Amino acid sequence: MKDSETKKLLLIDDDPNLILLVKDYLEFNGYEVITANHGREAIKILEQDTPDLIICDVMMPEMDGYNFVQEIRQNPSLEWLPVIFLSAKGQSKDRIKGLTQGADVYMVKPFEPDELVAQVKSTLNQTMRLMGSSHKKVDPALRIQVPKSVELTPTETKVVNLVARGLSNKEISQELGVSQRTVESHVSNMLNKTGLHNRTELSRWAIQNELV
Repeated sequence: MKDSETKKLLLIDDDPNLILLVKDYLEFNGYEVITANHGREAIKILEQDTPDLIICDVMMPEMDGYNFVQEIRQNPSLEWLPVIFLSAKGQSKDRIKGLTQGADVYMVKPFEPDELVAQVKSTLNQTMRLMGSSHKKVDPALRIQVPKSVELTPTETKVVNLVARGLSNKEISQELGVSQRTVESHVSNMLNKTGLHNRTELSRWAIQNELV
């Protein structure tokens, strides 16, 4: 079973060697990685699974990065997803096009794996901050859907509050004076109760319902 703290990334690229190398490096750094060869395949994956962040090549067959990002930005349930573009084109006009098309970060190939990991971490943190700052103005269509009958225990409420503030399970265990395994159990129970897929969705739900 996946650790409920692990961030899930969707990596999209038509180069199998890059997929292999980047996937291994990201997994080594603690991320769960699912892959797709092009945008069309990625869309099908997103119909079944929601990652915390997308890393996407620009030039691909079937559906390129630009069209892929435009499509998810038009989907209310996906438009919040952060996207990192990877591209061999490094001129200013290419960077500008990538960012204006909807990417959050534009990285030029070849890149240092450590830089990609740093960008992933930074982008995930920025996404959480933005969610926190805008929770008072959430469009109903973008709200996380959880049954109204779901109730959290007082301890679960404390845990989800700290999750939404960006703390890791280890940090939460130190904050509450309990074991990390206990925190993991609370997070897992809340995911089961709510039917949500990951900590990012759990955080968004908590923020939207002003549990934070």
